[in-house]
Amino acid sequence: MKKLIFSGIRATGRLHLGNYLGAVKGMLELQADPDYEMLFAVVDIHAMTTPYDKDKLSQQTYEVVLDYLACGLDPEKSMLLVQSKVGDLHTELAFYFSTVITIAKMQHLPTFKEKVKQHPDNVTMALLNYPLLMAADILAYRSELVPVGIDQEPHLEVTREVARKMNSLYGLDFPEPKRFATKGEYVPSLFGEGKMSKSVEGSFINLTDDLETIKKRLAKTPTDAGKSDGKPASSGVVALLDMVALFEGEDKKNEYLKQYMDGDGIRYGELKKELAEAIYKELQPIWEKRKELEKKPDYVKQIIEDGAKKARQIASQTLAEVKEKMGLL
Repeated sequence: MKKLIFSGIRATGRLHLGNYLGAVKGMLELQADPDYEMLFAVVDIHAMTTPYDKDKLSQQTYEVVLDYLACGLDPEKSMLLVQSKVGDLHTELAFYFSTVITIAKMQHLPTFKEKVKQHPDNVTMALLNYPLLMAADILAYRSELVPVGIDQEPHLEVTREVARKMNSLYGLDFPEPKRFATKGEYVPSLFGEGKMSKSVEGSFINLTDDLETIKKRLAKTPTDAGKSDGKPASSGVVALLDMVALFEGEDKKNEYLKQYMDGDGIRYGELKKELAEAIYKELQPIWEKRKELEKKPDYVKQIIEDGAKKARQIASQTLAEVKEKMGLL
């Protein structure tokens, strides 16, 4: 049987390099592999677990769909799902999962604690139950692999715990999904602190950015004097070198690192210019295809509806089995 890989991205803005290298690109490379089945989801309900703009949510969701398709998602080979299109199934399944996980477990998740600090006035039940909805997203399709960063491992462990308990208590056969690591699973923030994130303005490069915009974004990455007898001390320099490795190769990174450590110094203007051009070279086909898709809204909306129909068939069967096993009529 094919192994299903589930990738979900929150509808909080267009896809950036971190999303692309951390999940989308790796999955697309497997799109033609007969051993795998891909499910790309835009998890718009998840966007409601923290403060959001209700007037922009549907458009932001549509933008992510465009980005997926522009990156190369083939609706004939992979499933594209907007979460709210089957939200009734996912949220009901999440409720049944909530009966086997304690409040204490949810409150001690590091990701929950982090969000509490970020949004102290918006600590809602939706935020607390975020990992259970994520578990429902994944297990509704019996996904075995999930491409997420290491910071999401605690959430994935909740999904595995849910699977184990539902299997043990009710005789179900959910798989325990594993993290699917990709080459660029960690793309550093342009600030040099943490990873690239849509929630941190200025930390990311969008897939739709043109060459000049990419140059301007990289220009703001902090650097140091460019000379040292040891490893780079500036987190901005580390971030730049990591991105050089991703887009220009390890040899190029080592070349710059040697300049740094030998005391010759790195010419950051040159580094950033070459890096910007390398990034744009990879993104240009995506940028151009997206422009074409923007002119075909009916085509895109039909893909969304077709994906929802396929997903509903699978998720409804899972939900029906769970309800039967749990003793519901």
